[in-house]
Amino acid sequence: MKIKCLIIDDEPLAIRVIENHLKNFSDFEVICTCNNPIEGFNLLVQESVDLVFLDINMPRVNGLDFIRNLSVSPLIIITTAYREYAVESFELDVIDYLVKPISLERFMISLKKVSRQMHLQKEAKKNSTKSTIMPLEDNDHFFVKVNKKLIKIFFNDILYIESLKDYVSIKTISKDYITHYNLAAITRLIPEDKFIRIHRSFTISLNKVDAIEGNCIHINGNIVPIGRNYVKEVKDKILKGSIT
Repeated sequence: MKIKCLIIDDEPLAIRVIENHLKNFSDFEVICTCNNPIEGFNLLVQESVDLVFLDINMPRVNGLDFIRNLSVSPLIIITTAYREYAVESFELDVIDYLVKPISLERFMISLKKVSRQMHLQKEAKKNSTKSTIMPLEDNDHFFVKVNKKLIKIFFNDILYIESLKDYVSIKTISKDYITHYNLAAITRLIPEDKFIRIHRSFTISLNKVDAIEGNCIHINGNIVPIGRNYVKEVKDKILKGSIT
């Protein structure tokens, strides 16, 4: 089944570049192009779209305000000539941020991210009819329902937890587990002295942090963004008592 794409950009040349890039990937299909966000918004109400390529600086409504007002949740790749909106864009859970001119090599990296996300969502829906998490009082673990089985996960094995819309991916030292739960709820269930919410899409294990670089956390070879609204609290908690 092809991934349905919508392109929103007020520059015809920019639209053609994305269309030409997509012709190299048979799993992706452009169902429509729009030259302004209002037209794109109306189309999303009527059509099922998996992925939106979205410019930022456009007449009447900019791309970031467009995202904030969406009632549906397709995956979004920002395509812009400006680098300075990257942090704000990732705060809004975009899957990638491409700076024009967009090379085919860089474009391909974005599509790999999309394919991975779509695969995770598909597996979650297939394996989890009604997944649950069962915390145990005064214990060092909980049970997560995955693929109709209750899996025991030790808190100390968790690196971070990532939101996948209606699901979460619990990334441990050895394996990833996907369960039907939301990030805010699961964050309330795990020990607050061991974990902290650092982004709309991420909760991390405090004792697994290897480094902080700018507004990013390094954990076991993975880079996790810190959301703008979480920066002060996160850095205060992680760096408490440290020399900075």
